[in-house]
Amino acid sequence: MVPTGPYGTWPSPIGAELAAAHDGRPDHLGTVGEEVWWTAPRPEEGGRRTLVRLRADGREETALPAPWNVRSRVHEYGGLPWAGVPRAGSGPLVVFVHFPDQRLYAYEPDTPGAEPRPLTPVSATGGGLRWMEPLVLPERGEVWCVLEEFTGEGPTDVRRVLAAVPLDGSAAADRAAIRELTDDRHRFLTGPRLSPDGRRAAWLAWDHPRMPWDGTEVMVGDLGPDGTLTAVRAVAGSATESVCQVDWAPDGSLLYVSDAGGWWEVRRARPAGDGFAPAEALCPGRQEEFGGPLWQPGSRWFAVLPGGLLAVVHGRGATALGILDPESGELVDAPGPWTEWAATLAVCGDRVFGVAASPRSAPEVVELDTRTGRARVAGSPHADPVDPAYYPEPQIRTFTGPGGREIHAHVYPPHSPDRVAPGEELPPYVVWAHGGPTGRAPLVLDLAIAYFTSRGIGVAEVNYGGSTGYGRAYRERLREQWGVVDVEDCAAVARALADEGTADPARLAIRGGSAGGWTTAASLTGTDVYACGVIVYPILDLYAWATGETHDFESRYLETLVGPLAEVPGRYRERSPANHVDRITAPFLILQGLDDVICPPEQCERFLAETAGRGVPHAYLAFEGEGHGFRRAETMVAALEAELGLYSRVFGLAREDVPELELRT
Repeated sequence: MVPTGPYGTWPSPIGAELAAAHDGRPDHLGTVGEEVWWTAPRPEEGGRRTLVRLRADGREETALPAPWNVRSRVHEYGGLPWAGVPRAGSGPLVVFVHFPDQRLYAYEPDTPGAEPRPLTPVSATGGGLRWMEPLVLPERGEVWCVLEEFTGEGPTDVRRVLAAVPLDGSAAADRAAIRELTDDRHRFLTGPRLSPDGRRAAWLAWDHPRMPWDGTEVMVGDLGPDGTLTAVRAVAGSATESVCQVDWAPDGSLLYVSDAGGWWEVRRARPAGDGFAPAEALCPGRQEEFGGPLWQPGSRWFAVLPGGLLAVVHGRGATALGILDPESGELVDAPGPWTEWAATLAVCGDRVFGVAASPRSAPEVVELDTRTGRARVAGSPHADPVDPAYYPEPQIRTFTGPGGREIHAHVYPPHSPDRVAPGEELPPYVVWAHGGPTGRAPLVLDLAIAYFTSRGIGVAEVNYGGSTGYGRAYRERLREQWGVVDVEDCAAVARALADEGTADPARLAIRGGSAGGWTTAASLTGTDVYACGVIVYPILDLYAWATGETHDFESRYLETLVGPLAEVPGRYRERSPANHVDRITAPFLILQGLDDVICPPEQCERFLAETAGRGVPHAYLAFEGEGHGFRRAETMVAALEAELGLYSRVFGLAREDVPELELRT
């Protein structure tokens, strides 16, 4: 007989250390000859990301030892940080960005005694020189990249161009040796993709105040014999059409993912003279997303196979990997249990590699053989660290919000094979508000969620209005409504769970990081639904964030989320939680990285100064060496245990497996 225990007090083998050790996923897949490479997290090694190579014989090995950290800081969120090419008789040549100094390095891993050697110089101006989306061109002796160059000390004193860096290292101490391929007419751009005949390059560009999910342009330039790009022109996209990826088909057609029809779809523009014919959707009418928000340039929702077929990541809410025939429009999905495929694909002959996960498995590298239709785990395989009986069992739900609008959510009830709750007791629930806010919560195994559900605390991940995965109209519900629609949708889900008898209405909490931290704080100042909240590296003061307290990429984001500052300044002050500390009555916990330049700690510190002495129990944990998103194992452990400590205090849970959280008033 299963023992009885109150919700929230159940024992669990899923500790904070275990959850931290399995945080993160493989990313940035690519091929080097017959090998597949990717970046992988190492939370136990200071949170660095390493390069992993899957050899042709199936052996998986770490390609870069500590302390090398393969991660770009372009846009602060980074982008594709590496590329490689095979070389006959001498092994691969790999070029990567090293996080601490943001220099490009060349590395020959099969050369005995070889160490990474720098290709680019260090700049002392502002954030220096930063690089992403390298394209190695050994026949030219260059690597082409996006260059982000700071021209002053301010976060928006920056220019971006496509640039060519010599592979011989001559630019390591000489900025003048770097050849700029474009001018800086556009504020933002992605890396170049070369046409099959090598005569053209294509990339994406956009400008303030647009974000890439608002509107981008497809740029094409002619490539001359001397390696210069000429006749650069926009051939697709607009200020109101978001294109999130561009590439070439084997016949020279331009392929790109556009939301002109209300959903991100793959489109093809065939060659016509010196230009292109009008584009056609290759798989129209499905009301699914074949793309997503371009937070990291180099993301790939489709990849071209040698014969012209396309591997595509697509879906509504959850995602699948499919093979699309561009001539017939036929789409065949890969078999397997996976419910979520990341925006990273690599092609090696007839095989497609991606990163996939499910509610029962963490992200792993999966290979699809397009000849046989069989899919298998090829690298970074999921291994159950505990009995899967402790994993949560998600429910895909659609709730009704204000005005009858739909709200999508994943509900994870408390679940354990070791305990059941007594009698008619209802469980505590925590609403999770995802970051972005232009993003969504994926349907995957997350041991941080299991950490709570296996202890008897339910979790509801809310894909509030403004989330991706449900078309542009759903995404634009948040236009000028940030702090309203997200708060209302999260509260509607919480209330519905209580009203239907799923959750204890007296033991509801909300938590979120970044934009989710904003939603959490705005919920505590604007509703009385929650008994407590956990605010993680948040935005708290809109006016300060819009006038110099964040980085360049998002410095004008609020113009669509809130409205133009010059036109609605009062809205910025009225919606900011920092201006309404007096409305907070529920205990809260703030978790913040001290190196965060996106949501800087100064916002939290001012918020806490206003809170002091008001009688509201609260705690603040600040972590040195952490930026926007915690990466170190010890930080993640402390954060999870502090969060559980808050719930234990507020919900009256008897627990001895976490340190007591000290609350101030």
